[in-house]
Amino acid sequence: MARGADAPEVLPDILRPGLRVVLCGTAPGLVSAARGHYYAGPGNRFWSLLWEAGLVTERLSHEDDARVGEWGIGLTDLVKTLAQSHDRGLPYDVPGLVAKVEEHRPAWVAFTSKEAGAAASRWAGRPRPGLGVQDWLLGGARVFVLPSPSGRNQGRASYDGRATRLEWWRELAAVVRDGVS
Repeated sequence: MARGADAPEVLPDILRPGLRVVLCGTAPGLVSAARGHYYAGPGNRFWSLLWEAGLVTERLSHEDDARVGEWGIGLTDLVKTLAQSHDRGLPYDVPGLVAKVEEHRPAWVAFTSKEAGAAASRWAGRPRPGLGVQDWLLGGARVFVLPSPSGRNQGRASYDGRATRLEWWRELAAVVRDGVS
């Protein structure tokens, strides 16, 4: 059931000025909404990928989500008012994301799924993105699209030409750290 734009957020944003990167998901999963933490579902590799890629310097779990700002990272979703178990028919709020990016001015926005990246690219009038660095800005921030850390997105033979999702997450860490494009 869809809720209006004035409905409370399922998960509050973890944003502040001066972030290196805002990681933006599609919508909170049902388990994340129930637990009140980002990427809390069983089988979701978000927290291990964050650490293995070098975006954070210690192992974190979903219960540590409020700490990501210590590493210059923010968290949000394109859908803030409902949890989901699929990516179909969701009320994506790209203008809301753009306003948050303009307000907090991170250097990068990294979408944690091709679906989230595609929703933003449609809004921006851009073609459907592949994984990696994009050639367009969102709210003044550089854009990167990651493969989803969801347990449903594992075991593929290839992730846009890479053997693992981790390779893309490490590339994000390098561009965020080094500012390269």
